[in-house]
Amino acid sequence: MTLAENFAREAEKLVGTSFRLRGRNPATGLDCVGLVSCALSAARGWVKTPEGYALRNATLEPYLTFAGRNGFEIAVGPIVRGDLLLVRPGPAQTHLVVATSLDRFVHAHASLGRVAIHAGTLTWSIHRHYRLLPLIEE
Repeated sequence: MTLAENFAREAEKLVGTSFRLRGRNPATGLDCVGLVSCALSAARGWVKTPEGYALRNATLEPYLTFAGRNGFEIAVGPIVRGDLLLVRPGPAQTHLVVATSLDRFVHAHASLGRVAIHAGTLTWSIHRHYRLLPLIEE
């Protein structure tokens, strides 16, 4: 099984977890960065979590740095299982979602108060499309 597949599978396991801003522990709640961090840590064994971000952001820099430090590269082509998307759901709001297929995504949904699945085409503007680099053994 590839690292990207493990990452997507671990994200799916977190569906239903409570939402909590800056949450990093599934027992107490996760935000979108916490979701990605927990899924990646479970899939690979380590993660470098970002600092200096808020629910509303004027800059994408903390997210861009987070992706690069954790083995993601800019993806070319269609969205595939295990891809990470940086989206803008609203003005000055950035959000990370994990693709589990071309039209199915796991994300920490603040309004629903939990990690949820979004089925269907994303209506949010996609600012970055990342693919997880494979482990050396893959």
